[in-house]
Amino acid sequence: MGATVKTLPRKGASLKERLYLIEIVKGMATTFGHFFRNLLDNRRLYVRHYPEVQPEIPVRWRGRHRLTTHEDGTVKCVACFMCQTNCPANCIQITAGERLDGRTEKMPVKFTIDLLECIYCGYCVEACPLDAIRMDTGIFSVTGDKRSSFVLELSDLLATKGAFAEEDYKKGGA
Repeated sequence: MGATVKTLPRKGASLKERLYLIEIVKGMATTFGHFFRNLLDNRRLYVRHYPEVQPEIPVRWRGRHRLTTHEDGTVKCVACFMCQTNCPANCIQITAGERLDGRTEKMPVKFTIDLLECIYCGYCVEACPLDAIRMDTGIFSVTGDKRSSFVLELSDLLATKGAFAEEDYKKGGA
């Protein structure tokens, strides 16, 4: 039992096809055509007004994370590790401690999210049984000059407020 081998003819054997010179000229003609058209008439450029005119962000947009609090200001998170377990990027780190306010047994002593590793999938929000973590801040552009500025600590997450009203958030289906 021998295997049958089928030999296919090789394309691109001529000098013109091997140099790709004609295709390079066609590609450059297309590029320069777009360049000069945009240079002379820039009304069709999409990002021209970006810094001055902010985009409209829908309620279900997954922006930067925040932790929610009860009416008395205590953190809703009970350190159940569901968000950390469910995170596919492993960017959430929680250290649990004893809660002294009598609401539950545990609370996070340390809660960090590395935004450089986060893929903004929203699985942490879906996994949370108490609606303690949300991604409704409306912050869509996260910038910094060093790596440590992209690691959010517990105080940063609690200080960030939601961008939408509570009834908008519930109506949005999050």
